Amino acid sequence: MFVFLGVGDGSYPLGVTVKLKDDEAHAHALTCPGAEPAGYGLGKAGWMRVPLEEKGAPAAELLCDWVEESYRVIAPKCWQRSWTRSERLIV
Repeated sequence: MFVFLGVGDGSYPLGVTVKLKDDEAHAHALTCPGAEPAGYGLGKAGWMRVPLEEKGAPAAELLCDWVEESYRVIAPKCWQRSWTRSERLIV
């Protein structure tokens, strides 16, 4: 699992949780309104939760970059070789 997108029943605010090992990306994510280290101790391992309904939420392109970084951190190296930036989902 490399990204959490929240729950569909509306019991928790819409958001995205990704693992960011890059210090610059991690610091940037923390500047987003309502962003915080993920719960359940995952924040200590670099997981960040970024709300998407807040005013000033990150743009779709930035979210795609963070999801890609999270994928590259988590996915086995053999899966990464065949996946290029142009193949990612553009929102």
